[in-house]
Formats: sequence, C-alpha cells, structure tokens
Amino acid sequence: MALSTAVDSPTTQETLEVLGDAFHNFSWEQLGALAGLTVACLVVIRVTVNLMDRAMERAKMDRGVRTFLRSGLRVTLWMVTVCVLLGYLGVPMTSLVALLSVLGLAVSLAIQGTLSNLAGGIMLLTAHPFSAGDFVEAGGVSGTVSEVGLVYTKLNTADNKVVYVPNGDISGKTIVNYSAEDKRRVELTFSTSYDAKPETVKDCILQCIGQHPLTFATPEPMARVSAYGDNAIEYIVRCWCATEDYWQVYFDLQEQVKAAFDAAGVEMTYPHVNVHIVEQ
Repeated sequence: MALSTAVDSPTTQETLEVLGDAFHNFSWEQLGALAGLTVACLVVIRVTVNLMDRAMERAKMDRGVRTFLRSGLRVTLWMVTVCVLLGYLGVPMTSLVALLSVLGLAVSLAIQGTLSNLAGGIMLLTAHPFSAGDFVEAGGVSGTVSEVGLVYTKLNTADNKVVYVPNGDISGKTIVNYSAEDKRRVELTFSTSYDAKPETVKDCILQCIGQHPLTFATPEPMARVSAYGDNAIEYIVRCWCATEDYWQVYFDLQEQVKAAFDAAGVEMTYPHVNVHIVEQ
C-alpha cells in the first residue's frame, strides 16, 4: 500500500517527467559526458573496494564479515553512482531520495526474517562464540560446527545428520561450547546398598579412575557420599580428562566401576521394599 502510494505521489511523478524530458532532449555531448561520469564512478568504486579489502585484511577480519561488508559497500556505492548520474540528468534529489527510502522500507519489511538471521550471523562472526570443528549446543541443536555462514550455521549431529540452524535463533539464545576448553570434568552417580561400607565403595571407584589411561591425576578425582535414599546410598564421582576423551572416559567408568563392585561384593541396589514379619 505504501509502495503504491509512493509511486503515485507528486514527487515520483515529477521524477518520471524529468527523466522523460532528459531522454527526449538527449544529445551526443550529454551521452559522452554521461559515459565519462559513469567510468569515473566505476573507477572510484573499484579503488574504494580495494582499499577496504586491504584494510580488512590487515585487521584480520573473518572471511564472512569481509564478504558482507564488501557487498554492502558495493551496494552503497552503486546507489550513490545512480544518484550522481540521475542528478546529472536533472532529476531532483529530494524526490529520488524519497522514492529510494520507500523502496528500501518495502524491501526490508519483505525480508525482515533474513535480515534478522544476517544480523545474527554478523554477531557470531565478530564475537566468535564457536568455530568450525567445535561441538556446541545452539538453537536447540547439538552437533559439531561445520560452517558458520552469514544466514545459517551448519551443524553435523552425532547421528550423522546435517542441520542448518538460522543464525537469529542461535544469537538470541544460550550457546554452550563443549570444545572451548582443553579439558572437561566427568561427573557420574552410583547407588549402592546400605550394607556396603562407604570406604570400600569409594576405593573401588577411585581405583578404576586411577587405572584409566585417559583420566587426569590433577585435579584430583573425587568420590563422596551425596545422599541417603530410601533404598540406597548415592555417591557422586568427579574426575577430569581431555575434552576429546570425555565420552570414552564416561562410558568406560560406567562399565569398569560395575565390574569393580561385583569383584568387591558391593551390591548396586534398585527400588525395593523389605517386609519384616513378626510372629506374636
């Protein structure tokens, strides 16, 4: 509606009339001058873009950001070039600017979702919350970052699916980067019978951690009683390993601690009810 109103406005009609008169009275001298002005504008565009490329390269900007800024600069310079050429033809700048403003508003409303993702992509490329190869949880999806684009981020999930997440969804929510640090803490919970001595249980757990080749001795592993449940005593276990070895250590300890409990006679209980019958 706004666009059609702008086309029918007096300023737009005036612009079209001026353009018609200019082309009707066009001469070879004006054509030569217009061609020379066009060539000069093209040279200015090329020199300006090259200077910006060198500046961004010296600043070591991300490739995606450089591409976006270069494209934005080109569009801006081309718009200025069109205004200069139309101004040479005698088109009033006020009406031309009004027309371009309305057109820009209409385009921005039509692609506002894309612009939101584009803004999110610029934020991700400048803030660097993650890089290609990191395992992250972002936008409700967990996976390894394959590519960070201006509009979408490409993730490879653990079950070998490729997911394209809009950058607007990522930048507006919490991002968890599991690969940012070189080591991670493995945290496990075990439940044993009240008949098992806590010292025996903790010795079994710490022995399994100490014998595992991928766990770290520092920070020191920990195994402590965390709660007394209705049917069992709960133990919390914490140890550290390299980030890339997290899941290997996690699953190995689950299996090895159970084997150690069986060898030591420690029972891992499950919910149950003991009924005591008293004869009178």
